[in-house]
Amino acid sequence: MKRYVAEIVILLAQIAVFYVTPLTGGLNNPMGMVLLILLLTFALSALLGGLSRLRVKFLYPVLTALLFLPSVWLFYNESAWIHALWYLFVSFVGLGIGVAVRAIVKR
Repeated sequence: MKRYVAEIVILLAQIAVFYVTPLTGGLNNPMGMVLLILLLTFALSALLGGLSRLRVKFLYPVLTALLFLPSVWLFYNESAWIHALWYLFVSFVGLGIGVAVRAIVKR
């Protein structure tokens, strides 16, 4: 379990992004909140790609999309289902950039 500490911490931060961020400002500017969550998801996935040496990190984008789905019932309406695909895509891109940066720095 000690091997997965960085992955678990980043996943917990992602859960906080999905479930705490809508409580802070979702009613005032919903589009800004969606962009903020997208940006934070990208940053967390890039961080995971750069920090983790384990193969389990490649499950992170799928977990991100799945973790977003319960928040649709809590904070949004049915039109927010499509955002899970955005979070999946953004996580894949961020993870790829993090892995690429790690490979470049490692050289």
